[in-house]
Amino acid sequence: MDREIVRAWVDGWVVSRGAAPAVEAPWGFTVDVGLPDHIARHVLPEGTEALVGGLTGTVTARGTWLKLFEDDATVAPWLAPGWLFAPPGFLMSAAVRATATDVPDGYRVRTWAHGGVTRTLVLAADGAFAARGQVAGPPGSRTGIVVVDQVETAPQHRRKGLASLVMRTLANVAAEAGATTGLLGATVEGRALYETLGWATRAPLTSVTLPMG
Repeated sequence: MDREIVRAWVDGWVVSRGAAPAVEAPWGFTVDVGLPDHIARHVLPEGTEALVGGLTGTVTARGTWLKLFEDDATVAPWLAPGWLFAPPGFLMSAAVRATATDVPDGYRVRTWAHGGVTRTLVLAADGAFAARGQVAGPPGSRTGIVVVDQVETAPQHRRKGLASLVMRTLANVAAEAGATTGLLGATVEGRALYETLGWATRAPLTSVTLPMG
């Protein structure tokens, strides 16, 4: 996987989640996240049996995650005992373009920016949560790349076009700011939605963790 693309995704995720800046190593990037069940993550642009086996065999901190761009079946034989797979995912990208957005009847949208992150929130008529998402880019980035993150729709409000509304709203914000490319980590379910909006899969995204005891 292209190292500069991975670095842009890592840096955007760091801004989005308020994590510590990534520390670069020859094999990839380490991010201190600071949550009890996600204390840190190691991101490997190029995963190999020796590297993955070495990392998973020496890391002992519970709540550590490993992210790499191979499929689960390839990675499974490389793991030391005790590491578990999270649901599979995909790294996706798309050109950032401004498009018209229509808010479905009965909903309203709020969008605001803080700390390098722009958030969009969709509320139902009674003020209840319906959908959300956010977009972030590394401070001072000249790459034109932004990272879309934490797109979510409440179960009772799905299949009403709200996720598409969130994605288009975030794309409009990013385009206005001069972004040209978006990146995101998608779930299997999310991938289908993003493909309808013009996003393409760049690589499988495997996540493994040393879970809390």
